[in-house]
Amino acid sequence: MKYITEPMVIEERSMEIIAPYLASLNLSPEATKVFSRIIHAAGDPEYSKVIEIHPEAIAAGCAALAAGCDIFCDVEMVRTGINKTRLAENGGTVHCLIGDAEVAATAKELGITRSMVAMRTFGEKLHGSIVAIGNAPTALFEVLNMMKETNIRPALIIGVPVGFVGAAESKDFLAETSPVPYITVRGNKGGSPIAAATTNALLYMHKR
Repeated sequence: MKYITEPMVIEERSMEIIAPYLASLNLSPEATKVFSRIIHAAGDPEYSKVIEIHPEAIAAGCAALAAGCDIFCDVEMVRTGINKTRLAENGGTVHCLIGDAEVAATAKELGITRSMVAMRTFGEKLHGSIVAIGNAPTALFEVLNMMKETNIRPALIIGVPVGFVGAAESKDFLAETSPVPYITVRGNKGGSPIAAATTNALLYMHKR
């Protein structure tokens, strides 16, 4: 059996296959790149029906990255999937506290999720940053509540938690109430690979 082995050729061919699914959506070139990366990561063209990009999201995310912003994640799978070398070129770093011992202890004491405590611990560091949430709806709810109660304003929220308990609701709440730009995937779809792919799409397109 013959198969493609060159990474760039594989990616280019993948984008060619994805393109027809986006042809009727009248997307900007930048939005097309985000949609394509998400669909590529998921292997699922049906994502084209549920991706939602705030009108200012791509510009806000690219500007923040160009300024050297940090990225704050809910789980290690998101952090691992982000191109940290590209991010570091502008001085940014990816952070995740889900495995932190103090975070775990506090979460157990309070009876809440570690991802919620992690977002509270990040606190004002979230201001001007990119928040990438791919797994925990409670993390997304927590960030939205923090913005309601404080002046913390991330530059962009990539909110794509996956699952059947709270995931769809948290993303609906994001779209309905967020005072800052966001990128999301409606319904139960999402996950860490989607959050990482969305972040990388912005990393690859922003101007240094």
